[in-house]
Amino acid sequence: MEPVVYLGAVLVVAALAQWLAWALKIPSILLLLILGFLGGTLVSPDEVLGRDVLFAAVTLAVGVILFEGSLTLRLADVRDLGKPVLRLCSVTVVIAWALITAAGWLMGLDPQLALLIGAILVVTGPTVINPILRQLRPTRRISSLLRWEGIVVDPIGAILAVLVYQAVLVGNREDALGTALLTLAISVGVALLFTLVLAVVVEFVMVRHLVPDYLHGTLFLAVAAGGLVGSNMIQSESGLLTVTILGIVLGNRRTLHLEHVKEFYEHLQVLLVGVLFVILAGRVTPQQVLDNLWMALGFVAMLILIVRPVSIWLGLMGTETTRKERLLMSGMAPRGIVAAAVTSIFALELEHAAETVTGERREALVQLAEEAEAMVPLVFVTIVVTVAVYGLGVGRLAERLGLATTNPQGVVFAGSQEWVRQVAGALGELGVPTILVSQDAGELRRARMDGVRTERTNILSDYAINDLDLAGIGSFIAATDDDGTNTSAAREFTHTLGRANVYQVRREDSLQPEDASVTSGIPESASAVTAQGRTAARSTATKQTERTSSSHKLAARTPFRPALTYAQLEERVANGMTVRRTQLTETFTLVHYQERNPDAVLMFTHDGTKASVLTEESDVAESDVTLIALAPPRETGRGRARETGGGRARDTGGGRARDEAS
Repeated sequence: MEPVVYLGAVLVVAALAQWLAWALKIPSILLLLILGFLGGTLVSPDEVLGRDVLFAAVTLAVGVILFEGSLTLRLADVRDLGKPVLRLCSVTVVIAWALITAAGWLMGLDPQLALLIGAILVVTGPTVINPILRQLRPTRRISSLLRWEGIVVDPIGAILAVLVYQAVLVGNREDALGTALLTLAISVGVALLFTLVLAVVVEFVMVRHLVPDYLHGTLFLAVAAGGLVGSNMIQSESGLLTVTILGIVLGNRRTLHLEHVKEFYEHLQVLLVGVLFVILAGRVTPQQVLDNLWMALGFVAMLILIVRPVSIWLGLMGTETTRKERLLMSGMAPRGIVAAAVTSIFALELEHAAETVTGERREALVQLAEEAEAMVPLVFVTIVVTVAVYGLGVGRLAERLGLATTNPQGVVFAGSQEWVRQVAGALGELGVPTILVSQDAGELRRARMDGVRTERTNILSDYAINDLDLAGIGSFIAATDDDGTNTSAAREFTHTLGRANVYQVRREDSLQPEDASVTSGIPESASAVTAQGRTAARSTATKQTERTSSSHKLAARTPFRPALTYAQLEERVANGMTVRRTQLTETFTLVHYQERNPDAVLMFTHDGTKASVLTEESDVAESDVTLIALAPPRETGRGRARETGGGRARDTGGGRARDEAS
């Protein structure tokens, strides 16, 4: 097969697999690996691309992935978690390495290979952690701990593997220890030197605007690739440590504004992860997996049931982490692309080493290289099983512990005016978590008295954007009195919650062309304006609207039916309309409700499991849902009884109302 055909097919398969995984709400890596295994039965990546080119591309891609992840690590996220993070990246790693090595030896691996596989599998990795966290959305503390562990431990595992590999090549125990220590010192020194030089250069050119904005992504890509390759040329596999430290340093420099760079890298990382998993899985044949399946399953069982819980509980003993947090972290250690790539690289390196030496050492390395062929399928089975177990099972564990939810349906409101407080109260009665973000102390105090969670801060502050705990939150509605603030806040929360779940109340300048002609002062009397004149007037109004209204690419989705501006909503509340909660049934459907309340503003529906924000394009169920709407006060007495056909009703008002028509 031609390389261009193969690479094109890999891109298509990777994209479709990740899209399908999103739709099915399962870890994308499972589909990528399965499709990669199947693809490998048809064509071998080694034959199409060649081993040297393949592993060079894999090395660069893994470096870019780690650089992207480290750019997003904020030191502020762990200001209260410094000790646990340090333990996770040191004591826990050592314990896990020892236990994984023991497990590999018990399963029949050569002691030297067991040490190597133990070093490789101490990693978890952002490629598997981040998608799970994105779907699960746990508390800020748990999210920070898992992300820091996943990103920082990846290069540590790679360097540990280098130390073991160097010791294996030396053979002599006394020389092996000295070689390992020298390798470690060189790796750390090279990483720090490259980080210092590159960080200074990048900050210098960025602060002085010597590079245009459209080249920032390219600049950082070149810096990451240069740091990776340069470090590896001096000391093998030190490049991963270099790009990780460099990313953390650059990502935490306040003089640099890297949001657009991080967005570029986020898309690139998704692409690279999909392609790498498909290609690397294609190198493993089904027969290799079957030959080592039972050993691999026994090995993975020990990793899940013994290694991870013991290393977490011993490693975090005496830290400020809670028992529930340690329990959840004990059930969260999927392996990712770094483990797959490093295993494949070292298996190949052992083959090359066996070809370059002579004598008895050659025979020993040849035997070791033959046994190392079992490492690759062993690690891929480990990846598949751990991603399946942790990715599919951690949600239930997190829900039981109260640290996350697999169905995040909560709502963050930017604003705390009366109707917002009423909506929050109505949602709270249905078990939907809400957060009101505002700087108005009086309104927030009233909300807290009703049991609503509040945050007194500017919705555009660093705290609101970066540190607000969004556990259980699925949607965001910007409802302040300033359209610019609403737009900016919606754009920031889009990165976390997704464009489909972010809304802002209708902008004042979002007039339709037909409405604009009326407000622009253009007469439209039938006796004075011909059909051609009316067309010209509408065209002029359209052009005027395009010039005066904000670009719709800047605005988020508009909530509610009908979509109203802040002023229009406040006017309705001033006229006596309140938020009411109504149970729609087969005898009292949405049609009946709207006939009785033609001026009502439909806001949310709740089907018993999930709250949905209504828009003018939403399909609203006619029955069997709870409707939350801003509606006029309820009529009472005989008149109302005739309206409902004798149905019973009760209205407590103020967001705690409930219609019950029968």
